[in-house]
Amino acid sequence: MKYRNMEDCINDLEQHGHLIRVKEEVDPNLEMAAIHMKVHEAKGPALLFENVKGSKFKAVSNLFGTVERSKFMFRETLEGVQRVMDVRDDPMKALKTPFKHIRTGLAAWQALPKQKSISLPVSAQEIQISDLPLIKHWPMDGGAFVTLPQVYSEDPDKPGIMNSNLGMYRVQLSGNDYEMNKEIGLHYQIHRGIGIHQAKAVKKGEPLKVSIFIGGPPAHTLSAVMPLPEGLSEMTFAGLLAGRRFRYSYKDGYCISNDADFVITGEIYPGETKPEGPFGDHLGYYSLTHEFPLMRVHKVYAKPNAIWPFTVVGRPPQEDTAFGDLIHEITGDAIKQEIPGVKEVHAVDAAGVHPLLFAIGSERYTPYTDVKQPTELLTIANRILGTGQLSLAKYLFITAEDQQPLDTHKEVEFLTYILERMDLQRDIHFHTHTTIDTLDYSGTGLNSGSKVVMAAYGDKIRELCKDVPESLKNIRGYDNPQLIMPGMVSIQTSAFTTYEDTAREMREFTDVLQERGGLESCPVIIVCDDSSFLSANLSNFLWATFTRSNPSHDMYGVNSSYNHKHWGCDQLIIDARVKPHQAPPLIPDASVEKGIERFFVKGASLESIKL
Repeated sequence: MKYRNMEDCINDLEQHGHLIRVKEEVDPNLEMAAIHMKVHEAKGPALLFENVKGSKFKAVSNLFGTVERSKFMFRETLEGVQRVMDVRDDPMKALKTPFKHIRTGLAAWQALPKQKSISLPVSAQEIQISDLPLIKHWPMDGGAFVTLPQVYSEDPDKPGIMNSNLGMYRVQLSGNDYEMNKEIGLHYQIHRGIGIHQAKAVKKGEPLKVSIFIGGPPAHTLSAVMPLPEGLSEMTFAGLLAGRRFRYSYKDGYCISNDADFVITGEIYPGETKPEGPFGDHLGYYSLTHEFPLMRVHKVYAKPNAIWPFTVVGRPPQEDTAFGDLIHEITGDAIKQEIPGVKEVHAVDAAGVHPLLFAIGSERYTPYTDVKQPTELLTIANRILGTGQLSLAKYLFITAEDQQPLDTHKEVEFLTYILERMDLQRDIHFHTHTTIDTLDYSGTGLNSGSKVVMAAYGDKIRELCKDVPESLKNIRGYDNPQLIMPGMVSIQTSAFTTYEDTAREMREFTDVLQERGGLESCPVIIVCDDSSFLSANLSNFLWATFTRSNPSHDMYGVNSSYNHKHWGCDQLIIDARVKPHQAPPLIPDASVEKGIERFFVKGASLESIKL
């Protein structure tokens, strides 16, 4: 379907059994989010909340909850979009087979944004922030947030829609020191498109005009999070995916999406910030309160029968996991074109996406040598860690195929392959005092931390243990060793206190292990608070290990040493205990969880959902 608006989409989903209406009154304070997460976890349908307490507007969630549902929504346009992306990545294809790609060029031309001067449906009623569904997602959140915004800004040096940026930056509507109906908070980093626009506005000494679109065709929401190739604007992509040109107008100098359900307009003035957060984020923890840009609200609009779309983020998998899978399917082999030699990069969702990357590269530098070791892989690793949002990664495991195919999405097989081949004295490469994800509190400060590359290539150098080695049993202060996967064991110890104490404790621990020996088949040991939890399943291991550790500070080794400033060891130890400076994990409110059971009982709107 080529949806003109959100209402078209909802009607289509309902007609085909992909949406349920929730008719009972629902509290936007925690209840809506809790219901959404239960239904998403059950792989259930989209939800239309018809009776939101404190607001006259309906709300919809879980639209993108499964890749299958997203493909259904874009069933008439997805193939064409993939063709356009394919040509953008490799223009020579169009030159070699021009007639095959005539439709591709036509689709791209027809997708160009279209300015309208007629009256706008979205401006039919002017409302206030307090009229909106003010949805609070997690108990410690600082207030209500917009979780599916399309934040629009234009380049102050080159105004106009073709030089605009459309991004999904979280928006805080209430709480903290924000003056209701007059101020809201925007959370974004300076390297994002809107940050670049703001920097230019600051240089001119001018406020930056910003429009926040909520709703409209679902293609517009997805376009705000797409990592697009250079030269393809989000507004054009929105038209491509919608199968219908992005229609816009200007009102009071602000760009207005004609098809949006809601539009918030306002200005960001140079130097104006207020505390934003906390917010339960996609790493599974709260991002804490920090100073972020303040937007002074100009006007808020809503179309007739407007519907408020939202999602909930938290420890993966959540709805944004399906978002990521869909984006990967659309962009296809774009990463191969951007970084020569790369065959595959997988941002591991279970680890919160940004903390952990698995990659397959190439080894073509020295085919004439007898010894196989990482060479080109190290060059590729540096390119990966310098590319877009991949630069936020902390851990990068990279290898190249040699006599057998590899798949980074088969996490245990991929890690097993690397651990069988990695020379821990040679193949661990640190980047210290560098930037990490703003939402990651495992580092040394906001945006500050370290990275490590673990590269492996060549023949197997070890067989991996499939049981806990005897050397890891009965160590004073270290209990309950558990096998995570071949070659990797978790072991629990007392709570973390300080890095000074930990350095001493790790020296004593590694001395014991070196003296005992017998760990040749166990290259990695994870020290943690609860080894039963960490080893219970792969998801727990990936989440706890890579969100709770900072490579430069939390990696230790048996028989470790420096060789011309290169650190190596015989067995690698990662300290994945919770640290005092880290953000608290997301824990649902037990009373809310109990309270929402009423929506799932016999006769209630969600009785068909099998929890």
